[in-house]
Amino acid sequence: METLIFIISLIAAFIFSLGGVGAAIILIPILVSLGIPVNMAKPVGLFYNTVSLTGASINNIKNKRLDFKVGIPIIIFSFLFAIVGAYISKYIPNQIILFLFIGFLLFSGFMFLFHKKKTKDSYREDIPVLKLSLIGAFAGLLSGMLGIGGGGIISPLMLMIGFNPKKITAITAFVVPFSSFSGFLTYWAMGNIDWKITLIASAGGIIGATLGTIFMQKKLNPQTVKKILAVILLIMAIKLIFNII
Repeated sequence: METLIFIISLIAAFIFSLGGVGAAIILIPILVSLGIPVNMAKPVGLFYNTVSLTGASINNIKNKRLDFKVGIPIIIFSFLFAIVGAYISKYIPNQIILFLFIGFLLFSGFMFLFHKKKTKDSYREDIPVLKLSLIGAFAGLLSGMLGIGGGGIISPLMLMIGFNPKKITAITAFVVPFSSFSGFLTYWAMGNIDWKITLIASAGGIIGATLGTIFMQKKLNPQTVKKILAVILLIMAIKLIFNII
């Protein structure tokens, strides 16, 4: 099973790094389907997001693709609220968390699929601190509760308020490791870590995300990336719905 987890982690990280989104959103339900309890799978997903997207962010920083000023408010609030989300998750039944997960997948998938493309000159270049802080807080809360990193909620919300998809990709890849790591530390403090699975998944994540970031910047149109991510998210939502039924 360890080899299977490594391969799945690598492929998932490659695909999701194309849009700067942590692949824990797809890795966690896969781990659960392999028999790993959801409370053990969530910290695996958070640590996996941390290390895989840290590599992607280093690549973005080296190539000067990252707008730090836009990312800072999201980082601060997502980091703080991920701790809150991870802590309160132990008081929420797994069934409710699954429903939240499905809603999150559907929202993100439809946003990526149907959000209208703007012209290059119409993307905003200002820094709406309050809106970015609220996005960070909401993403961090979901990150901690669901073990997903929050990138899939940051990206569509930033699209809604008018940012360039390429800028969003770099920012989410930079923000997600912070919110993911704070959530992971909270789960670690509560004693829910399987280090063997965590390290195997993370090794695949580092390789996959690094390759995916390089491939996206050189080969793919951002609109194509959005459609790929949308299809994956919606497929996972449908799968989870059938699992509940």
